[in-house]
Amino acid sequence: MKNKIALVTGGSRGLGKNMALSLAKKGLDIVLTYHSKKDEAQAVVTEIEKLGQKAVAIQLNVAESSSFDTFFQDTVAALQSTFGTDKIDFLINNAGIGIHESIATTSENQLDTMVAIHFKGPFLLTQKALNVMNDGGGIVNISSGLTRFSFAGYAAYASMKGAIETLTRYQAKEFGDRQIRVNVVAPGAIETDFGGGAVRDNEQLNQLVSSLTALGRVGLPDDIGGVVAFLCSEDAKWVNGQRIEVSGGMNL
Repeated sequence: MKNKIALVTGGSRGLGKNMALSLAKKGLDIVLTYHSKKDEAQAVVTEIEKLGQKAVAIQLNVAESSSFDTFFQDTVAALQSTFGTDKIDFLINNAGIGIHESIATTSENQLDTMVAIHFKGPFLLTQKALNVMNDGGGIVNISSGLTRFSFAGYAAYASMKGAIETLTRYQAKEFGDRQIRVNVVAPGAIETDFGGGAVRDNEQLNQLVSSLTALGRVGLPDDIGGVVAFLCSEDAKWVNGQRIEVSGGMNL
């Protein structure tokens, strides 16, 4: 029996890397995408192979939807050569960037960037991924705790994530006839290089987040990957159309 295969966008570092490794530990093979840092992506591939799973890294800019047809041609070729199949089972829409800007100072270009990366990209990538997905698999979209609680400066980013949460329910509804489950994971504040590494490197912000969190610390990448991996397992076969916040109990 072939291993199931998960496609993780933005899988070369941060949360995406942890998701890819967590999925591999569950026995899945991995296709991961990277934007520009091929060496980082190949290092993750090597880590996955050390876990006994197969993996391949493919370049993708989720902001350039015109490249998606070519990306999936490359993906199918890689699937055939590396895994001996032309289908994936799971899609994790993780790739993204943060922009910290007040509503008053957000430029149209910044807003367009947020739309392209966090909404239009995942919407159209998922649409095209349906052609290479097996029935009975699943999709995990990535949102943010910022859709439930508000921190000044994240309006554009959080609004796109709110749209992704709504889209998740519609995807779950429309893909149900193919037995494809769709859920959304909303991390709280995590120590990564996301948004310039502010949560990790700014001690005051780190302490503030910790004080607002029931479990008394900020999140780490390792807090998130296992939840995504769970949603791509048989243990989650009846979990569908759900928002799962993974924030340690922030702003309860």
